[in-house]
Amino acid sequence: MKKMLIGIFVLLAVTSCGGEKFEPADNALDAGRFFIEGCLKGDFDKAAFYILPDDVNRQDLNQLQKHYKENGKAKNAEYKKASIYINNLEELNDSTTVINYANSYDKIARKLRVIRKGTNWQVDLKYTFNGNL
Repeated sequence: MKKMLIGIFVLLAVTSCGGEKFEPADNALDAGRFFIEGCLKGDFDKAAFYILPDDVNRQDLNQLQKHYKENGKAKNAEYKKASIYINNLEELNDSTTVINYANSYDKIARKLRVIRKGTNWQVDLKYTFNGNL
């Protein structure tokens, strides 16, 4: 009985920590969708997982998070309930896609540039905010 309890404890410890919290995106649409979903729901850990990891992207994501916190609870509750609408998916080449999307709450058209690095697809926010799409 004691060995079984120790085994259960070890199993719980191994499964509760370790391993990635989010699955890597296999394509541009999934990367964009997972990122947008994270931002709408206020899950900026999830959104951060899907961005290209560089200083400019981290700063841009921090700005998004700051803006989200300034919205207030009522507005953020609406964003959390919002659906994502993909208006257009433009594949510029085999490793770069631009996603034109909106959400059902504010209906503002936005663009995301998603790039493939190795086998992973990641959002490159610096192109979204700097208008270089």
